[in-house]
Amino acid sequence: MTYDVAFRHQQALDPSALSTIGASLHAIGAAVRDCRNAGVDAETDPAVVLFVRHLARLTEGQPDTMVLRRACMDRIAALRRFPALQVLAIRGVAHDEPAKARFHADGRAAMRRLAEALGLDPSRYDIRSNRAGPAVSGEITLHGEELWVQLSLGAMGPDNEVCYRRVRDRHDHCGERNHWASVRALLAPDRFAATLRRDLGLSSAATEPVHLFA
Repeated sequence: MTYDVAFRHQQALDPSALSTIGASLHAIGAAVRDCRNAGVDAETDPAVVLFVRHLARLTEGQPDTMVLRRACMDRIAALRRFPALQVLAIRGVAHDEPAKARFHADGRAAMRRLAEALGLDPSRYDIRSNRAGPAVSGEITLHGEELWVQLSLGAMGPDNEVCYRRVRDRHDHCGERNHWASVRALLAPDRFAATLRRDLGLSSAATEPVHLFA
């Protein structure tokens, strides 16, 4: 056990300084890493077990299990009413890599739902994600034969996170004049699809599959 250390054992004997759940979890994580480095089984290491028991004592004053389960279900319901994409649009994702990754994942999913609501054939549109630098959100773009829709944060301020315009084809990146919408519009794909058809004058051919063989 050349790489083992005494610190976690000393701390486990007197964990009084670990007065919060966060501090206790940090101590447990550090102790497990020590065990891994030393080749010790963390499942039976006395210091790890003492830390876990200390953590359990810290939670004794919390509500019982059923109350906590109910609180979790209420939180899930609230998050479904306020999707992560909308929350991220409000708080921003600059210099927050996990938030930015979630923004791009949810943004791509929202663009796919919009394409489905528009009835776009998968062969007739592209969805691109440009993460750009750490200080900005980057962009997620849906580019079809007649429309271009892009989601990004910051450039035009709140309620203007979505830019859309009519284009000639998928090689046209300039198109006609820009229209703006809130991220909330993107989260209601059926209504937003109707808005796009109206504002951009999309033809029915734009939403029909291409049949190569009769």
